[in-house]
Amino acid sequence: MRCSHHEAGECRSCTLMGLPYERQVVDLEREVREVLADAVPADVWQAPFVGPESAFRNKAKLVVAGTRDAPTFGILDAAQRGVSLPECGLYEPHLAAALDRLVPAVAELGLTPFDVPGRQGELKHLIVTGSPHGELMARFVLRSPGQVGRIRRGLDALRAAAPGLRVVSVNLQPEHKAVLEGEEEIVLTDEETLPMRLDDIVFHLRPRSFFQTNTVVAAGLYRQARAWVDEIAPRSVLDLYCGVGGFALNAAMAKGADARRVEGVEVAPDAVASARRSAAELGVAADFRVGDARVLDEVDHELVVVNPPRRGIGPRLCAAIEAAAPRHVVYSSCNARSLAVDLAALPGHRVVEARLFDMFPQTRHHEVIVLLERR
Repeated sequence: MRCSHHEAGECRSCTLMGLPYERQVVDLEREVREVLADAVPADVWQAPFVGPESAFRNKAKLVVAGTRDAPTFGILDAAQRGVSLPECGLYEPHLAAALDRLVPAVAELGLTPFDVPGRQGELKHLIVTGSPHGELMARFVLRSPGQVGRIRRGLDALRAAAPGLRVVSVNLQPEHKAVLEGEEEIVLTDEETLPMRLDDIVFHLRPRSFFQTNTVVAAGLYRQARAWVDEIAPRSVLDLYCGVGGFALNAAMAKGADARRVEGVEVAPDAVASARRSAAELGVAADFRVGDARVLDEVDHELVVVNPPRRGIGPRLCAAIEAAAPRHVVYSSCNARSLAVDLAALPGHRVVEARLFDMFPQTRHHEVIVLLERR
């Protein structure tokens, strides 16, 4: 993959740009295997799962800078000034096409961009997510609610520019710090969720829902987990950090699901509501509840699935899993180093299968999933 912005030195986000993709995957697999060598035997690794090296990303996060009359949408330079970069070779084609039309329409709204050095202005970021079927969700990250009315009045113009626009919201981030978004979200459209179909499951993404940005590889990750559920046929599954239900819903759709109890635990209420909606549409028996997996003390299931943030699951949850001694654990991780620490804290289980998923081509970021079996 080649990128004019990278070659011109305007953007360095893709740290492996210029290295042949096959070499990227080989190097990444070697690095991950080395980090996990003490816990994952060499002979249990499957071939890495890869998708397209470009045009794979379903989400654009654009920093807004410049002036009201001449806003920039893209990134910030070293001096914290805006660099116009609304297009990117990583975006899925329908998302890229939509941004070509949507960004000028947003500029026409007349919102004052936030100036980082001066700590003035309103519009900080524009975040746009696209579904495989061409529908869009656009989020405006503002410093204060003062410009919400202007965006609301401009909804028709935004929809005219991007007919697939389904959800528009405002996120309020009043603090001057390196945090993308704040806690308060104001949905401006009647529709509050973006349907995201992966294989036979439709997930319903709310504005603050976490979802993998690589649609093709995310689908492959869930297929792998479902294949393991097919193979081990657990009678009960507990999905911790379940989000919108990716692993739990796939477990509920796997072979033998009629006799399987599936539960999901997630700290974000919106994500739980989305997971429940998907389960109802599928007609599957899966129970989702709001809770913090980090302080879960009781685990009573044959299979436990964990998909934590980069920090991992930590010693307390590892101890709870060890005490419960489920027959199997599926651990999906975006940080091999924290995964290695957690695997060392699960001595009652051994890794029997492992696979690397290149969720973030052109970078060293990764996703790795392992299947553990009780010793």
